Amino acid sequence: MRLQPPDTLPERIGFLLLPRFAMVAFFSAIEPLRIANRIDGRPLFEWDLISRDGEPVVASNGMTLIASGSLHTTSQVPSLAVCASFDPERAIDDELIDWLRARNYEGCVLGGIDTGCYALAAAGLLDDKTVTLHWECLSDFCTRFPRVDAVESIYEVTDEGFSCAGGSAAIDMSLDLIRRRHGDALAKQVRDQLIHEQGRRPASRQRDSAIPQDPMLQRAITLMDDNLESPLSIRSLANELGITWRRLDRLFARHLAISPQQTYLSRRLDHAYWLLSETPHSIMNISLACGFASPSSFSRAFRLHYGSTPSQLRQQAVSNRA
Repeated sequence: MRLQPPDTLPERIGFLLLPRFAMVAFFSAIEPLRIANRIDGRPLFEWDLISRDGEPVVASNGMTLIASGSLHTTSQVPSLAVCASFDPERAIDDELIDWLRARNYEGCVLGGIDTGCYALAAAGLLDDKTVTLHWECLSDFCTRFPRVDAVESIYEVTDEGFSCAGGSAAIDMSLDLIRRRHGDALAKQVRDQLIHEQGRRPASRQRDSAIPQDPMLQRAITLMDDNLESPLSIRSLANELGITWRRLDRLFARHLAISPQQTYLSRRLDHAYWLLSETPHSIMNISLACGFASPSSFSRAFRLHYGSTPSQLRQQAVSNRA
């Protein structure tokens, strides 16, 4: 994550995993580095997984990841990413703040993934610096840390540190690191392996500009996108948001002029369209990945939405690539 390349390979990066960290963001940061090692045939990167006490850490999705060291046993690393997600402040105390300040004093380049910047800001290490974090927390973060320049971008990399918004934004940040260290050709090969679209620039916005910037609406759509394979009922969606289903219905009617059910179905079908066009997955697997109980129900919904069947779109996509 440092702008200056290391003197020797492999380049070591530490990942501090705070309780309930975002697993998707962590893996999105790691996988491009692993793939770069495989393609190049050399260990270009290596990483240390750090927890407070060296014990396994439970992510926000309930999965547990084994750490390789603790705050007190991990040796010095040139770069360190703080990985967090929900309620990042619950993990911040004097011990963690002192440890982060010590790493900064040693010259370690510090960064945050998803909401990891909360810990760095609490330690006073981000004053007058530009960072990004998940859009859902930006307003609260700016209120709590007014001396930090927090922006809604995909990722930020400076001489002093780095940060990304979480989710797939970590892929873009790691691809940028691979490009700066080892060239465009390797970065493109890694991106192709990930089946990732052309790398987004740091200043790209996190959210679809076509969606009104209402925080509750954005949270609702994020929940939909996070639950495409096993769709939530509208009542469950409203419960997750802490509102009634009637209020949720009014929210979508006011901003999008369609119901939450229609929006949810549309986003599932949009994802299916992309999978059919850009991946070799079978129609059966795509229907399951997008929350349909059977290929027949998927085909009916898809044809009503797009005017063609999944099989017809797949044939067209294959023909276009020929």
